[in-house]
Amino acid sequence: MYEYWSWVPTFIVFMIVFGMFAHSGDFVNIPMGVGKSELGSCLSFGSTVYGFATGWTSYAADYTVYQPRDRSRRKIFFSAWAGLIVPLIFTQFLGIAIMTATSLNDGDNKYQAGYTASGNGGLLAAVLDPLGGFGKFCLVILALSIVANNCPNIYSVSLTLQVLSRYTQRVPRFIWVLLGSCASVAIAIPGYSHFETILENFMNIIAYWLAIYSGISLTDHFVFKRGFGGYRVEIYDKPNKLPPGIAAAVAFCFGIAGMVTGMSQSWWIGPIAKHAGALPSGGDVGFELAFAFASVPYIPLRMAELKVFGR
Repeated sequence: MYEYWSWVPTFIVFMIVFGMFAHSGDFVNIPMGVGKSELGSCLSFGSTVYGFATGWTSYAADYTVYQPRDRSRRKIFFSAWAGLIVPLIFTQFLGIAIMTATSLNDGDNKYQAGYTASGNGGLLAAVLDPLGGFGKFCLVILALSIVANNCPNIYSVSLTLQVLSRYTQRVPRFIWVLLGSCASVAIAIPGYSHFETILENFMNIIAYWLAIYSGISLTDHFVFKRGFGGYRVEIYDKPNKLPPGIAAAVAFCFGIAGMVTGMSQSWWIGPIAKHAGALPSGGDVGFELAFAFASVPYIPLRMAELKVFGR
């Protein structure tokens, strides 16, 4: 029930932010750049957005399984699509619009000051500053909205760990949830002082591994399973009848190679990424290369696996 309604106050706050910023008249129409520098920035930004959107790929089945069997597949698909695309486009466009205000007076303004001091939170605080205490209350609502976003993540952690083996299934689900929450806290505490950098790098890493996951899964679905009719649900818990996973593991390693050569992060810039944008940062093409490097080799690897093991 909480997940069902938690978006409402968050959306209201975002509309307040939208209204306050529109009323301020501080939007700046910044011409789009050209050349390799702009190309690299667009690729890197796209990688971050992809990381937000594709996260649903890995745990969609954890929640769609609760839908009635006679529910329209199209309805489920378009519901998931709308639930991702609408908030992503809205929040990204709103963030881009507000960020343009940091260029006012050559950067000498409250928006740039807030962003420099506290990142995205400081930027939003600058927009809501005229509202006084109510503006701070809105910031608290936005901070608490992260709880709603993390609830399905932690829940899926427990399910993911339980499908590893029969031994992990014996551990109660709430124990895995507790351990997953402790791990999240352990990661969050050291990174709270530079939250935005940690979050951006983390979302890019998620985009990389999900690109590999999606490349292998989609290739297997369309090339080998030939659609949903190729799945044998009755053997889902019989390891001796399931694929050994060698092809997927090797393809995953190929995907990592593509990721490493194409990623552009503060701590590593791949050789291909250096040519995808202006130096020194280049452009992030890690998730595209990770997808391609994983999906293409998976086809011959899976064929060989089927020939050797017959499953």
